[in-house]
Amino acid sequence: MTPEDVKQAVRELPASTDYVWDGQDEDDRPATAEELQAALAAARRRRGRPAGSGTKEQVALRVDRDVLAAFRAGGPGWQTRMNDALRDWLRTHPQK
Repeated sequence: MTPEDVKQAVRELPASTDYVWDGQDEDDRPATAEELQAALAAARRRRGRPAGSGTKEQVALRVDRDVLAAFRAGGPGWQTRMNDALRDWLRTHPQK
């Protein structure tokens, strides 16, 4: 069924079947135009993983299991902490 078919089917519904809110249950209240626009804007937003900063590069790196386990044991953000540890090492070990 195409969107046009749905629109046509809705147009053909008799006016007597229109929804009328009884004013009692707030959960049954029809959405306002502003609420509908906000919902549409939220639906249009990109889904999935947020875009990266563009400054990182993905690499395959072999790390000892105990080192990896220690960083992962710290919970979420372990990759950032590992990156910070490597950056700190670079500061204390000047390049030749």
